[in-house]
Amino acid sequence: MPLNVVRHEAEHLYTRQPHGASALGAVQAVLRLHRAEEVSIERVRKASGLSKNEFHAMRYLLQAQREDREMGPKDLVVMLGLSSAAVTKIVDHLVELGHLDRSPHKTDRRAWILQPTPAGAKNIEESYGNFHLSVVESMEALSSADAKVVERVLSEVIQRLESADNQ
Repeated sequence: MPLNVVRHEAEHLYTRQPHGASALGAVQAVLRLHRAEEVSIERVRKASGLSKNEFHAMRYLLQAQREDREMGPKDLVVMLGLSSAAVTKIVDHLVELGHLDRSPHKTDRRAWILQPTPAGAKNIEESYGNFHLSVVESMEALSSADAKVVERVLSEVIQRLESADNQ
């Protein structure tokens, strides 16, 4: 029974119901997608053997690597909202696991540069691969007109959520 409640909680609205059945179906699909993404990411995070903070740290570092930006422990302190001591433990563990390389900064002797190793990058990329492939393949199956409608509607939802966050 409790698992059934958790599965369907994602469809519960904390606001008024949509006026039409098609709008309700679309809203429920978006909410189920959000829940499916959370469940999928948590499943692969557990399979990766990383804690939530280690997993997020690797994601941030991998993104920085893709954008050719240097990141150090101080950046992770800000991004993860953790203390320096907590980030040091995370970094030490990721280095120990072979997921992360730590090298001295070129100009600041007190600073470190953190970079995912190929094995660490592969772990994160494989973790998200199934979710992203599912999204890509589903969107590619849409007609061009339908894909534009999906893009427009989801962009509007995102814009409303982001503007609410900035208030």
